Amino acid sequence: MLESRSVTCPSCWESIEIDLDLSGEDQDYIEDCSVCCRPMRIRFSIAAGALADFSVEAAT
Repeated sequence: MLESRSVTCPSCWESIEIDLDLSGEDQDYIEDCSVCCRPMRIRFSIAAGALADFSVEAAT
């Protein structure tokens, strides 16, 4: 199950859309911003098939 979420890039502050796959387990991964191409660390957890916690930060 995919869920779209609007996030603000921690580097360029632009609002972008990302897709989250809620069909699996908790995730922690790096994705490049579609505007500035800088890496963002995306973390989220799932509880009862729904998004329980979500964060985006600049990847170092």
